[in-house]
Amino acid sequence: MGVSYNKLFKLLIDKNMKKGDLCGAANVSPSSLAKLRNGENVNTDILVRICRVLQCEPGDIMELSHDKDSELS
Repeated sequence: MGVSYNKLFKLLIDKNMKKGDLCGAANVSPSSLAKLRNGENVNTDILVRICRVLQCEPGDIMELSHDKDSELS
Protein backbone atom coordinates (compact mmCIF):
# COMPACT_ATOMS: atom_id res chain seq x y z
CA MET A 1 0.00 0.00 0.00
CA GLY A 2 1.37 3.37 -0.96
CA VAL A 3 0.33 7.00 -0.82
CA SER A 4 -0.72 9.13 -3.76
CA TYR A 5 -0.63 12.92 -3.61
CA ASN A 6 -2.35 13.43 -6.97
CA LYS A 7 -5.23 15.11 -5.14
CA LEU A 8 -2.79 17.76 -3.87
CA PHE A 9 -1.62 18.66 -7.36
CA LYS A 10 -5.19 18.77 -8.68
CA LEU A 11 -6.12 21.06 -5.78
CA LEU A 12 -3.22 23.37 -6.65
CA ILE A 13 -4.53 23.61 -10.22
CA ASP A 14 -8.05 24.33 -8.95
CA LYS A 15 -6.71 27.09 -6.70
CA ASN A 16 -4.51 28.45 -9.51
CA MET A 17 -1.46 28.03 -7.28
CA LYS A 18 2.01 27.08 -8.43
CA LYS A 19 4.16 24.51 -6.65
CA GLY A 20 6.72 27.18 -5.84
CA ASP A 21 4.01 29.34 -4.27
CA LEU A 22 3.01 26.41 -2.07
CA CYS A 23 6.63 25.86 -1.01
CA GLY A 24 6.93 29.47 0.08
CA ALA A 25 3.56 29.75 1.79
CA ALA A 26 3.82 26.42 3.64
CA ASN A 27 7.58 26.62 4.29
CA VAL A 28 8.12 23.33 2.44
CA SER A 29 11.46 22.60 0.79
CA PRO A 30 11.65 21.75 -2.91
CA SER A 31 13.04 18.32 -1.96
CA SER A 32 9.95 17.61 0.16
CA LEU A 33 7.75 18.64 -2.75
CA ALA A 34 9.71 16.25 -4.96
CA LYS A 35 8.99 13.46 -2.47
CA LEU A 36 5.28 14.29 -2.70
CA ARG A 37 5.43 14.17 -6.50
CA ASN A 38 7.07 10.74 -6.30
CA GLY A 39 4.65 9.38 -3.70
CA GLU A 40 7.39 9.02 -1.11
CA ASN A 41 7.04 9.37 2.66
CA VAL A 42 7.12 12.85 4.16
CA ASN A 43 6.86 14.13 7.70
CA THR A 44 3.32 14.66 8.97
CA ASP A 45 4.25 18.24 9.89
CA ILE A 46 4.71 18.99 6.18
CA LEU A 47 1.23 17.69 5.41
CA VAL A 48 -0.24 19.78 8.23
CA ARG A 49 1.47 22.95 6.94
CA ILE A 50 0.18 22.30 3.43
CA CYS A 51 -3.35 21.72 4.74
CA ARG A 52 -3.25 24.98 6.71
CA VAL A 53 -2.23 26.95 3.64
CA LEU A 54 -4.79 25.27 1.39
CA GLN A 55 -7.46 25.27 4.13
CA CYS A 56 -8.21 21.60 3.69
CA GLU A 57 -7.97 18.24 5.42
CA PRO A 58 -5.28 15.58 4.79
CA GLY A 59 -7.78 13.43 2.89
CA ASP A 60 -8.19 16.32 0.44
CA ILE A 61 -4.52 16.11 -0.62
CA MET A 62 -3.66 12.44 -0.32
CA GLU A 63 -5.09 8.97 -0.64
CA LEU A 64 -3.90 5.45 -0.05
CA SER A 65 -3.22 3.49 -3.19
CA HIS A 66 -3.85 -0.21 -2.90
CA ASP A 67 -1.84 -2.68 -4.92
CA LYS A 68 -2.60 -6.37 -5.11
CA ASP A 69 0.89 -7.45 -4.03
CA SER A 70 0.61 -5.87 -0.59
CA GLU A 71 -3.01 -6.68 0.33
CA LEU A 72 -3.61 -8.74 3.45
CA SER A 73 -5.15 -12.18 3.05
